[in-house]
Amino acid sequence: MAIPRMLEKYRTEVVPALVQHFGMKNPNAVPRLKKIVISMGIGTAHEDKAKLEACTAQLTQIAGQKPVETLSRVAISNFKLRKGMKVGLKVTLRGARMWEFFDRLVTLAIPRVKDFRGLNANGFDGRGSYNMGLSEQSVFPEIDPASVTFTQGMNIAMQTDASSDEEARQMLTLLGMPFRKD
Repeated sequence: MAIPRMLEKYRTEVVPALVQHFGMKNPNAVPRLKKIVISMGIGTAHEDKAKLEACTAQLTQIAGQKPVETLSRVAISNFKLRKGMKVGLKVTLRGARMWEFFDRLVTLAIPRVKDFRGLNANGFDGRGSYNMGLSEQSVFPEIDPASVTFTQGMNIAMQTDASSDEEARQMLTLLGMPFRKD
């Protein structure tokens, strides 16, 4: 199996640049991308099985693996929601699939977002993980826009083992994430 293109870029270009930028003596101290979690709230899909199946199929196409259904933990009568109902889908990507998805996200999906002016650089959580949202699933090339009957947003969480947000931001910038210049 071939090494993913983005992993090769990380090893050959990003690691030496981060070692030089932060003055690290040990190349093993360089932050790494550990996992990417793609989650999608399905709203009223608990009432419509076809919508749930469509969301599952689309998220499977985007991620390359079948999503797990998330269940509600509490009942909220105003939303006609009972405890244990299906309220979302999520996929956790690691290894080669994670790097392939990240490559498609940066090179294909993000440039297709309408009126894109850069990602919010404040999406870090204080511990080196980055969260971003997409308002529609049709920006991914795997999804046929003609077959989309409804638009559904998703959240993408990238967990790194960086010790600070600055290290993670620098790593993701070197990997090609287009952060907004404020």
